[in-house]
Amino acid sequence: MASEITELTEETFDQAVASGVALVDFWATWCGPCKTMGALLESQVAPAVGDHARVCKVNIDEQPGLAVRFEVQAIPTLVLFKDGKQVESLLGVQKPEELVKKVKAL
Repeated sequence: MASEITELTEETFDQAVASGVALVDFWATWCGPCKTMGALLESQVAPAVGDHARVCKVNIDEQPGLAVRFEVQAIPTLVLFKDGKQVESLLGVQKPEELVKKVKAL
């Protein structure tokens, strides 16, 4: 697994989270806090988790079905998956070091 962030669609989502650990950021282009979280994921979280997990993004405007499926009520919402199962949901901008700790604990 690489440390770049993968953009997911309804077609690619299930396969992307099926095995191992995945951190998925539900976001939108018009959301200020989402931009902040996205920058933190790119600059700090993805490089820190490296091969331990996939870091992915879902644009809720382009993939509304996924937002509904995971009951995303507000953004940014970060969802942790382990082997395809939703483990934890976090709302709002998170501290990068806390996210890294949660990912590595799985």
